[in-house]
Amino acid sequence: MKSEREVAGLASVAEIVPYDFGLTRRSFAKLLGGGLMLAVSALSGDAQESGQRSRGGFLGTGARNLAARIHLGTDGSITVLCGKVEGGQGARTEITQAAAEELRVPVGSVELILADTSLVPDDGMTAGSGTTPRTVPAVRQGAAAARNLLISYACAQWSLQPASLEVRDGRVVHANARVLSYADLARSAEAARQFQQAIPSGIELTQVRDWKVLGTPALRPNARAIVTGKHEYPSDITRPGMLYGKVLRPPSYGARLTAIDAAPAKAIKDVIVIQDEQFVGVAAANSSNASKALEALSATAKWADSADPHPSSSDLIGYLRSNAEGGVPANPFADVPAAKSLHRSYFVPYIQHAPLEPRAAVAEWTGGKLTVWTGSQNPFGVHNELARAFHLSDDSVRVIIPDFGGAFGGKHTGECAIEAARLAKAAGRPVSLRWSRQEEFTWAYFRPAAVIEAEASLDEHGRITAWHFVNINSGPNAVDAPYSIAKKDCRFIPSKPPLRHGSYRGLAATANNFAREVFMDELAAAAGADPLEFRLAHLEDPRLRAVLQKAATEFRWPERSKQKDAAIGLACGVEKGSYVAACAEIALDRPNGTLKVSRICQAYECGAILNPANLLSQVQGAITMGLGAALREEIGFENGKILNGSFGEYLVPRFADVPEMEVHLIDRPDLASAGAGETPIIVIAPAIANAVFRATGSSVASLPIRLKKTPA
Repeated sequence: MKSEREVAGLASVAEIVPYDFGLTRRSFAKLLGGGLMLAVSALSGDAQESGQRSRGGFLGTGARNLAARIHLGTDGSITVLCGKVEGGQGARTEITQAAAEELRVPVGSVELILADTSLVPDDGMTAGSGTTPRTVPAVRQGAAAARNLLISYACAQWSLQPASLEVRDGRVVHANARVLSYADLARSAEAARQFQQAIPSGIELTQVRDWKVLGTPALRPNARAIVTGKHEYPSDITRPGMLYGKVLRPPSYGARLTAIDAAPAKAIKDVIVIQDEQFVGVAAANSSNASKALEALSATAKWADSADPHPSSSDLIGYLRSNAEGGVPANPFADVPAAKSLHRSYFVPYIQHAPLEPRAAVAEWTGGKLTVWTGSQNPFGVHNELARAFHLSDDSVRVIIPDFGGAFGGKHTGECAIEAARLAKAAGRPVSLRWSRQEEFTWAYFRPAAVIEAEASLDEHGRITAWHFVNINSGPNAVDAPYSIAKKDCRFIPSKPPLRHGSYRGLAATANNFAREVFMDELAAAAGADPLEFRLAHLEDPRLRAVLQKAATEFRWPERSKQKDAAIGLACGVEKGSYVAACAEIALDRPNGTLKVSRICQAYECGAILNPANLLSQVQGAITMGLGAALREEIGFENGKILNGSFGEYLVPRFADVPEMEVHLIDRPDLASAGAGETPIIVIAPAIANAVFRATGSSVASLPIRLKKTPA
C-alpha cells in the first residue's frame, strides 16, 4: 500500500506513468504474439453481431469460434481462454489438464486465461458443479479441433493420410521422422481462416482409457505464486493514484437515512465524500483516513427504522410457515391405510458462507469506460450488472476476476463492484473497496433457512408405502427422495425470507438431505430395522447403492452396528449427478452437552475422475465445511440486526474439530464426469445427527445439533 504522503502528493492520475495490471487488449495481443487469433474480445464481438447485451447467465454462450477458445502462437506458445473462475476449487488445474490432454502437450505448456470479460468467452457462472460436466468438455472440444487442424495441415504438406500420423508433445510426427508443430500451424493462412469458424460438433475426444494427463494428479499451475505471496487477490489489487473506499451502512435492515452532516468527514485530509440519495461513501488516500471519515459520517447520520417489523431468529420457524406461499400443503396420502405412520418437522437456520476473502473490488474509469477487478463466481453477470447500473454499452465495461479467496456459492452478485464503481466515478480516481468481515456477515446473502415437513407410512413388513415431503423456503434441490416408494409427494414451497438469501454449497440439498436422511433413520427405528438395511431395501439406483455399501463396508457398519454403545450414524444422497454416502462416529460429553466427531468415512462417485488429488481435496473440504453447519453455525438476528457477525461469535470449524477422515473415491471411467464441489457436503450433518439419535435415543430435528446436559 502506498503511504498517505505518496498518494496525496500526486496532483492527478495523468501525472502517473500508466501500466498494465492484468492485460489490456493491446498488451494481450502483444503477449500472444503472432498466431491463430484475430479477434481479441469475444464479448464485444458477440454483442455487436447480436445487437444485444451478454446475458451473463448460468450456462453462458460459450466460444463462438475456435479463435475465442485457443490461441496458438508462432513462437510455440499455447493459450487457452475460458470464462470460468478460480476460487480455490481447482478449476484452473482441471481446465488446463483438459486442454493439455487433447492438444497432446504437457500441462506446463498451456497458459490459461480465466474470467476477463474482454478476452474470454462467456462460459457461464462457476456454480452448480457445472465446470466439470459442461466447460471441461467444451475446452476439450476446442483443443481437439486444434489438434485435428494440425494433423490436417501435416497431411496437406506431406500428402499423407491422418492414420499414418501421431501427435505427441505438441508435434505431429510421421514414421520417417518428419515433424510439424503447433507453431508451424500458427503460420498457416488457411489455418487462421479455419480458426475463425465455429468449433465443429461431434469431435471425437480422447477415450478415458487413453488419458495421459486427465485422470492423474496435477498441481495448480500458479501454486508457487500462491504460496510465496506473489499472487494478487482482488483485495491486493492496486492502481496508480488509487483511493480507498468505505460505504456507510444502515444500523438495521430496512432503515432509511433521513439526515447527515458530511462536513466533519470532508475536513479530514484527502477525503472525498460521495452521497447519492441513500448511498453514502468516502474515498481517501489511505484506508485509515477512510475509516476515520466513515466514523465521522456515522456520528452525524440520522436514520428512520423500517416501517415493517423484522422478525427475530427465535421466531423464524413460525414466520416461514405463516408466510409460505399458498400455505403448507396437506399430505395427500393421509387416508392411505398404514401399519405405522410418522410425521416430523425439521429446521435448518440461515448460515453464512464465511469465505476466506470478503468481497473486494477495484474500479477504474478511463475515457468513459469502466474496468473492475473483483472476486465473483459470475464475471459476465457482474459485467451485465455494471453495464445496466451505469447505462454503458457492453464494450465499455470490463470485469477481471483474479483467482480469489473462496465463495462457496456466496459471490454470484456484483454489489461490491457496483459500489466501488460509484465511488470511483464520483472521485475521478480508481477506488479499492474491501468489505469488512462484519459487512460480509451482514450484507452478503445467506444460505436460506428451511422448515421441512416429512410424513411417511409403513406397511406391516416395514416398507415405506407413502411419502410426503415439503421444503418451505430453501429450495427444490434434492427435494425428491431417491428411494423406491410407491406413493411420493415431494415439493418446494417459497416463503417470505426475512434475510437476503441465495446459493450455497449444495444449495437446498443440504437442508433436504438432512431432513430426509434423519427421517429415514427414524422410520427405520419405527420398522425395527437397521438403518443400512432399511435404506438398501428401498434403493434401486445401483450407483447410490454402491457408495452406501462402500462406506458401510469400510466403516465396518454391519459389525459395529450390533454394539449397543456404538455412537455411529450414516447417510447417503444424490445431487448434481454424483453420489455420496458417509458414516460418522461421535464421542459424547453428556455432562457438558457437547459432542465431537471422531471419524468420518465417506464414499463418493462422480463418474470418471479427472484429477484424483483435487477431487480428494474437494471432498475433504466439503466434509470440514459440513461440520460447521452440523455443530455450530447459525445466524442470529433481532430487531433487524445480525447478532453474531464476527468469527469470535460465529464459530466455523477449527483444526481441533477436524476428525479422522477416510475418503474412498470410486472411479467410473465408463461414465461422464460430474462436478464435485457440492455433493460431498450433503451427508455430513445427517450422518452426525443419526449418530446422536443412535447414542441418545433422541432424534435431531434442527441444526446446529444441540444436546441436553445429562448428569454423569
